Amino acid sequence: QVQFVESGGGLVQPGGSLRLSCTVSGSIFRILDMGWYRQAPGKQRDLVARISGGGRTNYVESMKGRFTISRDNSKNTMYLQMNSLKPEDTAVYYCNRDPPVFGSWGQGTQITVSS
Repeated sequence: QVQFVESGGGLVQPGGSLRLSCTVSGSIFRILDMGWYRQAPGKQRDLVARISGGGRTNYVESMKGRFTISRDNSKNTMYLQMNSLKPEDTAVYYCNRDPPVFGSWGQGTQITVSS
């Protein structure tokens, strides 16, 4: 079963940028449809961006034009470039397959957007 390790989070001011990374174990990463998920306190964990094994991307409306999901199959790594960050982006961000494998969630990485 694949495992996921997220990194790159931190504290950033509104309008700032962060780049998240997700390293994925296993030899089949290149064929997996992947996604970034986020969960704020008291809220459910939701898919916010996805990328297919072939590189096709989709975003929730609030992220369009600000976030970019990408992947490097040679490194078993997925990225989320986050620009123009807003306080409402504050959450723990996770990566997983799309649909997710529920037993394989990583610890996530915290993004806090605050002035």
